[in-house]
Amino acid sequence: MNNRRVEAPCTVILAATNVIVFFLLTSQGMTEDGRFLLDHGAMFVPMIQEEGEYYRFLTSMFLHFGFEHLMNNMITLAVIGWNLEIEIGKFRFLLIYILSGLGGNLLSAVYDVWTGEYAVSAGASGAIFGIIGALLYVVMRNRGRIRDISGKGIVFMIVISLYYGITSGGVDNMAHIGGLMTGFVLSVLLYRKNDHKGRAFAGR
Repeated sequence: MNNRRVEAPCTVILAATNVIVFFLLTSQGMTEDGRFLLDHGAMFVPMIQEEGEYYRFLTSMFLHFGFEHLMNNMITLAVIGWNLEIEIGKFRFLLIYILSGLGGNLLSAVYDVWTGEYAVSAGASGAIFGIIGALLYVVMRNRGRIRDISGKGIVFMIVISLYYGITSGGVDNMAHIGGLMTGFVLSVLLYRKNDHKGRAFAGR
């Protein structure tokens, strides 16, 4: 009997949850339709301000505009999330993921209010940028590399991703930036390098 445990269970559960939610919604309507996602929990600042629907800060993190949007996010989550969870532990990883997503959505909402331009938004990218930011700090604390991931590689990924978002339409760049900053700061606060093994203590 194989008793081998999954090294990064939170990453697997989060990815599976996003995929399951996507296909459940796909069976009911078009996930590319902003109105449809709005009815199922997507972000829209006027509804948060006027109706007090603050749950949208959280629910929008598990919705995606189409299959390509979902896959792009889940591939990044699988690769980056797996490495961060192993290094920082399950509880800290989950805390960084959720709070980064909320932080990204909050900055996006503030920016919408400031500009007066409102759009329906959804996706896990704020949370995913958070784990990228967190892993950047972890790599910095480990002399610029953990396993096959280098600090230069992460910085290159961040620059390319932000550049793509800025030069493309329909991308919530403030959610990306807010998630990135939140994840980095949380990693500074939560990550404790194990001096004996050069690894983070696993969260329980």
